[in-house]
Amino acid sequence: VQLQAFGGGLVQAGGSLRLSCAASGTFASINAMGWVREPPGKQRELVARITSDGTTDYGDSVKGRFTVSRDNNAKNTVYLEMNKLKPEDTAVYYCNANGVVIDGWTHSGYWGQGTLVTVSS
Repeated sequence: VQLQAFGGGLVQAGGSLRLSCAASGTFASINAMGWVREPPGKQRELVARITSDGTTDYGDSVKGRFTVSRDNNAKNTVYLEMNKLKPEDTAVYYCNANGVVIDGWTHSGYWGQGTLVTVSS
């Protein structure tokens, strides 16, 4: 299973960006997809995740500003709509997938390559 993320870039504070991440490969389904970010010099932190039934979870620092969603048809693409961006949102954003069913077995811990989001003040 490969995850490829798109959409990072440079934006001014208060602006918006939309990230997307598509899973490819041979699998039956993916339970949870989401985003984790790594700010410069800091540890990775949860941004948002969404399960196949639409249940979402957000990190405290992004609640009310970011929205995570999944492709309604294929369920193998996850999006992150980021609004009211702040300089402290600057980070490398990684998408991940867990609960991937392959040949009847469930696997977790798949990561995309990361995409850099830079928010200028």
